[in-house]
Amino acid sequence: MTEALTIRSLTTINELEDVRTLESRVWGKEEATPVHQTLTAVKNGGLVLGAFLNEKLIGFQYSFPGFDGDCVYLCSHILAVDPAYRSMGIGAKLKHAQRQESKKKGYSYISWTYDPLESANGYLNIGKLGAVCSTYIENCYGDMNDPLNADLPSDRFVVEWASAEDTKRGQPLYKPDQIMDASLIHWTLTDEGFPSVTEIDEKVLGRDIVSVAIPSAFQQMKEASPSLALDWRIRTRRVFQTCFAKGFEVTDFMKHPGSNGPVHFYILTKREVQK
Repeated sequence: MTEALTIRSLTTINELEDVRTLESRVWGKEEATPVHQTLTAVKNGGLVLGAFLNEKLIGFQYSFPGFDGDCVYLCSHILAVDPAYRSMGIGAKLKHAQRQESKKKGYSYISWTYDPLESANGYLNIGKLGAVCSTYIENCYGDMNDPLNADLPSDRFVVEWASAEDTKRGQPLYKPDQIMDASLIHWTLTDEGFPSVTEIDEKVLGRDIVSVAIPSAFQQMKEASPSLALDWRIRTRRVFQTCFAKGFEVTDFMKHPGSNGPVHFYILTKREVQK
């Protein structure tokens, strides 16, 4: 089906109206990003990319310029794919197209935020794309009432992704048993089949590579047990903040062996020993 998929920059009012409509449908928001905002962004160095299947808009990515005090980068704000067309790799295709356009425009890197407990996003952003993270923001956007974020602090990773492809990134040198053994978070299963944190093992912080377990089905957990989801939020917040303060950086993502386990793992390495 992806043979007919095309991705192109969107610049007209009509195209951006379609983006606004899709954003409302995907995120369940009545007040999607105004067209006057996306239009202004694309006229001033920003970017809106649309993914089309047989000329139907099924996904988009919206970004605008940012400045970190030293250089101008591309701030990637929203990526959305129509629920009917997920699991087709469209999100990754949009990100790679964004990277190509970012390089053409002269940006040195791309930055964006996402919820670190959303394992699908972790797998895409860290595991597949190769972005890295060493910044954690508590309750980044304040209270959010959309279905994905309601009733929990909106904690976020801030990731960075170089505009030029990193040819040095190769196959990982670690094995699944090594990563599971290096996890700071120990867990057990509840009667409902969800993982529950039992211990934080900070002894592994003496290693150069550590891992952090997260639930593989966080949204289902939140719906079934909000208190358990909140506990994971608070526990992982403290763990990531501790790791980043000690010089670790999130550099990879590993699914639980068998892919369908109750947890997946972020892999963190000491910045000074990365190759």
